[in-house]
Amino acid sequence: MATQRVYVSGKVQGVGYRDYMVRKAREHGVVGWVRNTRDGRVEMLASGEDDALAAFVEASRGGPMLCRVDNVEAHPDSEKPAKGFTKRFTA
Repeated sequence: MATQRVYVSGKVQGVGYRDYMVRKAREHGVVGWVRNTRDGRVEMLASGEDDALAAFVEASRGGPMLCRVDNVEAHPDSEKPAKGFTKRFTA
């Protein structure tokens, strides 16, 4: 299993983006969490098999109809999330 920390910028807060990514995580069998950041981005920590994680990161480039993704940054991370994929409070 691999883990990546993903930052997504654009119009990604207040448009249902976190709920969208929770659904995508479940579709791809990825565990972790998603939260808004105070600087307007969305941050995610995701773990899964390499193919599933790659598909999840690719899905982060999309989103619900009202969102606009301008940039996705994904970096390997050593933190291991708990089971499931959850929304967290803003950090």
